[in-house]
Amino acid sequence: MNYYLVKSEPEDYSLADLKGDGKAMWDGVRGFAAMRNMKTMRRGDQVLYYHTGKEKAVVGLASVVKEHYHDPAAPENEPWCCVDLKYERTLERPVTLKEVKAHPTLKESLLARQSRLSVMPFTREEFDLVLELSRG
Repeated sequence: MNYYLVKSEPEDYSLADLKGDGKAMWDGVRGFAAMRNMKTMRRGDQVLYYHTGKEKAVVGLASVVKEHYHDPAAPENEPWCCVDLKYERTLERPVTLKEVKAHPTLKESLLARQSRLSVMPFTREEFDLVLELSRG
């Protein structure tokens, strides 16, 4: 199993939206590094859900239910892809970017170092640490 983090503006598509829908196509990613990361996602992989904007916090969990396929919003001759994610749960409390950057291990994560990347891998240790922090 692999671990990832995806980012979304809560005004565009929040964790509550994913919860209400149950599952959703994770489309619209237009960065090559993020797209490469999406292409490594496999069914069952666990995903941290991060709200960007004012909140800047990991707020929940999702899982990959469909591996990468062509993003239907992109022209056929363009390489953009998407995956389908399923809502798993809301964290007990959000884990802020400030907390991530202050943590001795998490400060080395891609979230802390490349905060503009919209889809990124996480190690199992990083993933578990975020979950631990969310429990207060």
